[in-house]
Amino acid sequence: MEQGIRAINEIVEKESIFVEEFFREMGKVIVGQKYLLERLLIGLLAKGHILIEGMPGLAKTLTAKIFSDVIDVQFARIQFTPDLLPADLIGTVIYNPQSKEFTPRKGPVFTNILLADEINRAPAKVQSALLEAMQERQVTIDKKSYVLKEPFLVLATQNPIEQEGTYPLPEAQVDRFLLKLSLNYPDKEEEYQIMERMSKQEEIKTNKVISPKDIEHAQKVMQTIYIDKKIKDYIVNIILATRPQNKQLPENSSLRKEIDNLVSYGASPRATIYLNIASKAHAFLRRKGYVTPEDVKSVGLDVLRHRIIVNYEAEAEGITAEDIAKKVFDEIEVP
Repeated sequence: MEQGIRAINEIVEKESIFVEEFFREMGKVIVGQKYLLERLLIGLLAKGHILIEGMPGLAKTLTAKIFSDVIDVQFARIQFTPDLLPADLIGTVIYNPQSKEFTPRKGPVFTNILLADEINRAPAKVQSALLEAMQERQVTIDKKSYVLKEPFLVLATQNPIEQEGTYPLPEAQVDRFLLKLSLNYPDKEEEYQIMERMSKQEEIKTNKVISPKDIEHAQKVMQTIYIDKKIKDYIVNIILATRPQNKQLPENSSLRKEIDNLVSYGASPRATIYLNIASKAHAFLRRKGYVTPEDVKSVGLDVLRHRIIVNYEAEAEGITAEDIAKKVFDEIEVP
């Protein structure tokens, strides 16, 4: 077993060499935001979509564009609005009078990196069309299905729900996102660098560090990363602890009482799958061939913060899903 892990570790070290170069190229344009850049790579390696929440002006769109340039894939951006139609996203069929046939006109979803800007402003039919693309990696136009090319990654941005003209996304759709990121404002030093760099209005050129074929290979290598049974049990215990009436926790434990009293719905089994995969991807970025509890903790909040639904009592007390998730990670025993 030890020799096997050592062999995996050597392969991962070799195949993850592009990671440092990726951060270097992204850093030519993007100031700071290492947390966001790491999560973009995790989403890419794990074939999972990412929901990014933050105030306007935090370079979400710029980061997505530079990200697609550096990994040498196609990029498309669509602004979600209340009057958006499914055809604006996936495309439609057009009648050709000369051939007397209907031909498909594909929409912006036929790309590698799709930036769904302000996703929480669009109506339900558009969300339904996007859901098929995210989950099935295909879209249906006029009863015919079209497979989306790989890699395919949806980067959805949203402003805080409390802002005017925004609506909560359906739970079924939110659960399809591998990670939900919460972005904060830059610190003083980063703010100064942003001002200096962007006030020059010079085009900054970046180099491509990896191709779609290399991405596919890296995804396969990432899947081989070793994860011990104790780590798997740790992941399962974390997810089970988020659910009310969980008999795995002692009845008199403070965590169980808090979950039972404040949580309506805990994380779904999809959270177990995603936490496992995201932990492997995080280990890959650290150039390791095995997963540690630290990998699980590093991505845990991003996997759980949109999958725990608190009740009215928690909202009245100002307790969020993220607060509950932090409590779970503090209380569950680390192997």
